[in-house]
Amino acid sequence: MSEPILECRDLAKHYVEGGRDVPVLKQVNLRVEAGERLAIVGASGSGKSTLLNVLGGLDTPTQGEVLIKGQRFSQLNDNQRGRVRNRSLGFVYQFHHLLPEFSAFENVAMPLRIGGWPEAKRTARVKLLLERVGVDHRSDHKPSALSGGERQRVAIARALATQPDCVLLDEPTGNLDKHNAANIHALINELATEFHTSFVVVTHDEHMARALDRVCVLEDGMLSTLS
Repeated sequence: MSEPILECRDLAKHYVEGGRDVPVLKQVNLRVEAGERLAIVGASGSGKSTLLNVLGGLDTPTQGEVLIKGQRFSQLNDNQRGRVRNRSLGFVYQFHHLLPEFSAFENVAMPLRIGGWPEAKRTARVKLLLERVGVDHRSDHKPSALSGGERQRVAIARALATQPDCVLLDEPTGNLDKHNAANIHALINELATEFHTSFVVVTHDEHMARALDRVCVLEDGMLSTLS
C-alpha cells in the first residue's frame, strides 16, 4: 500500500471549559490517499472544523499524531510546520478570508511570496489559476468588489497556488446560494481530477458529499466511513 498524503492515528482533542474536560475528538483514524476526494459530514458542533484544523496543523491534538506524507507534525517546530503547511496543504473556508486590501491576483500570489517563488514563476502560476477558476477578468479587483461566488473561486485558486498535495475545505459553499454552490461543487471535482490533488471537504451538503469518492461521518467524537 502506498504512503497516504495525509494521515492521523488515534487522534484525540479535549478542551477544558469551566474546569471540566470536554472531549471533542476520540481516537480518530484517517488515511487520505493521493488524489482522493473525501467528505466529512456530521451534526453542527460534532467537531468537524476542529478535526480539519488539527489535520492542517493549525491546532494540536491532545493525543495521537498527524502525518503529512509520512512526516509527523509533532516532530516539527513552528517554523517547520509553517513550511509544511505552505508547501503541502491548501485551505478554503466558508468565509473566504481573503486579505481585503489586496487584489484577487495579490491574494492568490501571497502563499507563493511566502514560499519564495521567483516573480516570473509566481506570476505565471497565479494567471493560470485565476483563468482556471474563471475569474481572470477580475484579477485586479479587491474582495469587496467581487461576488460571493467569485471570492470563493479566488480562495480556491489561492489554496492551490503552491501545488499542494491536499486541500482542506471547511464548508466551502455554506455561505453561497444554491446556484453558486453547485458551480463550486463542480469546480472542486474538476480541479481534484485535473491537478491530482487530494480534497478533504467538511460539508453539510449531502449532494456534494455523495459526489465525492468517500464519505466519513463524525459523531460523538468518533469517525466512521459511510461509503
